[in-house]
Amino acid sequence: MNQTYDALIILSFGGPEGMDDVMPFLENVLSGRNVPKERMMEVAEHYYHFGGVSPINEQNRALMAALKKVLEEHGPHLPIYRGNRNWHPFLKDTMKQMMDGGVRRALAFVTSAYSSYSGCRQYLENIERARREVGEGAPHVDKLRAFYNHPGFIVPNAENLITALNHIPEERRNGARVCFTAHSIPLSFAQTSSYQTQLEETCRLVAEHAGHNRWQLVFQSRSGPPQVPWLGPDICDHLRDLKEEGVSHLVVAPVGFISDHMEVLYDLDTEARGVAAELGMNMIRSATVGTHPAFVQMIRELILERTNGAPKRFMGTRGASHDTCRTDCCLRRDEGRDEG
Repeated sequence: MNQTYDALIILSFGGPEGMDDVMPFLENVLSGRNVPKERMMEVAEHYYHFGGVSPINEQNRALMAALKKVLEEHGPHLPIYRGNRNWHPFLKDTMKQMMDGGVRRALAFVTSAYSSYSGCRQYLENIERARREVGEGAPHVDKLRAFYNHPGFIVPNAENLITALNHIPEERRNGARVCFTAHSIPLSFAQTSSYQTQLEETCRLVAEHAGHNRWQLVFQSRSGPPQVPWLGPDICDHLRDLKEEGVSHLVVAPVGFISDHMEVLYDLDTEARGVAAELGMNMIRSATVGTHPAFVQMIRELILERTNGAPKRFMGTRGASHDTCRTDCCLRRDEGRDEG
């Protein structure tokens, strides 16, 4: 059913913007989570390594600016707001700003392509909590669907993969391995969602479009108690396995993320790259979609699906994701850290 909306909100994880922000930010992220203190301090060091500034904020501002330009030129003409789960601007404050600006019904673009507890359902919970905190008159907010198999996500990732592969000597390129990466989550989370299945479909579609069939999905950024099982294999363990197989050239493609934020810059560009260097392997990291024009246009298409009944575009055989989540999908059944 077509709806009338008067705003769009880009809803994201959030991140610190200075050294003094790091610990309060992580306390927000880990509130109520069974994550060891030493793990929190380890992650804090990741942020301190980059001056306490998470790049996710500037990347979301850039996405907001690019989308604003597209909507101004082609419509629909919606004001764009930005709100976060864990740091300023907090969703509650953005919701109050929207209400004061006369917004009554808004769409939310969540910066996660996949269905999981912290990538989907938790954002729905965040929206409802913010509405309660703002009180009477708070805007109604509908989340745009998951876009893991949308051409506007697949094609830019494939283009980026081809660019990365082209940095490998031509005579070695066909034998190079592609490691698609995504944030690991507890197995109990994976069992209540389509997260892993959707990721595997994204990898298959990107690899097919790029014309490279030597790939594997691996995971990164694991946290939580060591006795709790999480999705694997871990990227660094996988690199060691590839070395034993005689692989010397590889591309790491972080399709689990839409931008180069901290878990890309540290866990891949710093940690995984360090392991690859120790092993004597040539590791090339593929770019994320960021503000690729096709990706920005995809967001406009997702809006038009809800406002004008535009056709839902997708690649592969799984079809387009649903607009409204079932009450039993992406449930939280264990402790763990968000995946962004």
